[in-house]
Amino acid sequence: MTVDAVIFAGGTGKRMRGASRPKQFLELGGRPIIAYTLEKFATHPLVDTVTVVCLESWISWLDTYLKREFWREKVRIIPGGTTGQDSIISGVKAAREMHPSDKEAIVLIHDGVRPLIDRESITACIESVKARGCTATTAPCIETIIVEDTGGHVTNIEDRSRCRLARAPQGFLTEQIYAMHLKAQEDGLEFIDSISLMSHYGYQIYTVEGPVENIKVTTPSDYYAFKSFVEMRDQRKLWENDEQ
Repeated sequence: MTVDAVIFAGGTGKRMRGASRPKQFLELGGRPIIAYTLEKFATHPLVDTVTVVCLESWISWLDTYLKREFWREKVRIIPGGTTGQDSIISGVKAAREMHPSDKEAIVLIHDGVRPLIDRESITACIESVKARGCTATTAPCIETIIVEDTGGHVTNIEDRSRCRLARAPQGFLTEQIYAMHLKAQEDGLEFIDSISLMSHYGYQIYTVEGPVENIKVTTPSDYYAFKSFVEMRDQRKLWENDEQ
């Protein structure tokens, strides 16, 4: 059984107001956000390969940058498609083609701008796919969720204790997710993410809980939250070294 990670880095970052480059290439501490994300998967002992689906105009830049990272040999870069779903299909297809005879292969789909995922959550997602099938990494919902109709009237207030925020990675058997993405393409259907697609086609979705800080960096406030988390983590390491 092999485990591949497909990292989506094809967005143009329209919600990152004032940024001079796509959000996944914004830097913190001299490293782009995408590098923080890739490192988590490329250094994970259970992950065999990492495929980055990248904006074509930024492939050369990313390839040049990654030459300085010691984990670069696990990573390969391919161009993205015209839509997010096209890019995911390309990434899953690329992973599948590396070992087409492995019917038990697992693929993890993750956002390039979710750099705060941790090793334990990646492991939990892999183990869940092996034992149960399609798996979404989630986080607790800490605010009240309301459902409203098109007129702005509240139709339901959800039980917060049963609500979860769907995040990433999302894990699947490679053969299953590839087949269902092709079917969605044939049916002319677009989905916001792969667990929504798999649920639509009748697959049971399971969950594992990830870190609350596993946010998607899409706006300036997200970037500053990411910066704060990294600074707190680095400060904690300094304290731990001092205590030793």
